[in-house]
Amino acid sequence: MESKRPEKTSRWYFGGLASAGAAYCTHPLDLLKVLYQTDIRTNLSMVQLSREIIRDDGVTALYNGVTAAVLRQLTYSTTRFAIYEIGKQSEYGKDSGFLGRIMMAAIGGTVGGFVGSPADLINVRMQNDVKLPPEKRRNYKNALDGLVRVWREEGFRRLFAGASSATARSVFMTIGQLTFYDQAKYTLFETGHFTDNIGTHFLASVIAGGIATTMTQPIDVVKTVMMNAKPGEFSSIGAILRHISRLGPVGFFKGFVPRFIRLGPHTVLTFIFLEQLRINFGVLKAQ
Repeated sequence: MESKRPEKTSRWYFGGLASAGAAYCTHPLDLLKVLYQTDIRTNLSMVQLSREIIRDDGVTALYNGVTAAVLRQLTYSTTRFAIYEIGKQSEYGKDSGFLGRIMMAAIGGTVGGFVGSPADLINVRMQNDVKLPPEKRRNYKNALDGLVRVWREEGFRRLFAGASSATARSVFMTIGQLTFYDQAKYTLFETGHFTDNIGTHFLASVIAGGIATTMTQPIDVVKTVMMNAKPGEFSSIGAILRHISRLGPVGFFKGFVPRFIRLGPHTVLTFIFLEQLRINFGVLKAQ
């Protein structure tokens, strides 16, 4: 049994690299998810929305905002994975158990969500540009251009619009992905039928992706609407909640299917990339 356990540990920055690679691969799905959540039409399907985008702006429009998506992962995910991995590999983390790992994931998610909030804001705005009339588009050249323009045109504090909901989402996302991935992987190991290979990583990451999507969906809808709002459009978080609730309780789960279609592959790719980095470039465990 012991030989089936991983023999190497991840370096602190592997999570950010793996997440950035996964974000690039799944960006079109993320873009469709954001546009679907912010569209008030109730009879619109994901397929119809993708056809509209390709018809009006071409296939390359599906990669609008990809630089911001990658920057977000290099800030947000690098931070949350690093805190979680460092904590897990510490003397406290080795004996902390499942609840201890939840606490470490919550801390990592809190810090990561705040750090990644500016890039998340630009990501949502760049993705949403494709559904706006040409004269109303922000037309950020790339993520860095978006950050500079928001700072100049709207003030530094605007970069952290939606930071509270982004941070709350990040906490639950990190718990759902990292903690439950580790738990699922080691539970599979304990059965004696699984080893440290890509099949085990795939199955554990699918489980983690489903849990993370369910835990974070309502928060993600609030975050998306908040970050895409114009200055002064909503007076408070209560106004946003009332806006979303116009569709009833289902409004808070709008886009669940496209989001899982996006987050599922993203979670799978993130952990497959992460495990390959660990296996090939990780640090040997102390004997």
